[in-house]
Amino acid sequence: MTSTPDSDARAVVTEFLHRLAQADPNRIAELFAENVDWQLDWPDAGHPAVPWIRQRSTRADVADHFRALHDFHVPGQGGGTITKILVDGPDAVVLGEINQTVRATGKKYTARCALHFTVESGVITRYHVYEDSLTVAQAFAETSQRATPSDNAANAFGAPGR
Repeated sequence: MTSTPDSDARAVVTEFLHRLAQADPNRIAELFAENVDWQLDWPDAGHPAVPWIRQRSTRADVADHFRALHDFHVPGQGGGTITKILVDGPDAVVLGEINQTVRATGKKYTARCALHFTVESGVITRYHVYEDSLTVAQAFAETSQRATPSDNAANAFGAPGR
């Protein structure tokens, strides 16, 4: 039986999720091509409050990313829920939620996310993450004050919040 792009993508993404649950950055990185189209739903320069957010492009960068995710969260106090995996040829999208506790602040967060993968020749060549970045950034903030929609709108235009 020969494999199809759909079955290859589903198998690789399923293995990625399995390795992600095991929190082994080097084994996760083995599933990626040497050069990766990497994108997180954040500013290109990264995010100062969230340490692992920066541009990545290589398999070694992938391992570093997942190592940082592990290092900045409390072990055993995180996880995720997958609600759907959609596959179309070499592309796959995983929809779900991430649950974590930030080591530095002790704050827990739940963030909805979508992961877009492209699998070619049995490895991940594209990894784009879309997540509730405001919730993640707030969990890393030292204060527990949560932004309101009016704060966000005011700040988007450079104006002070309430």
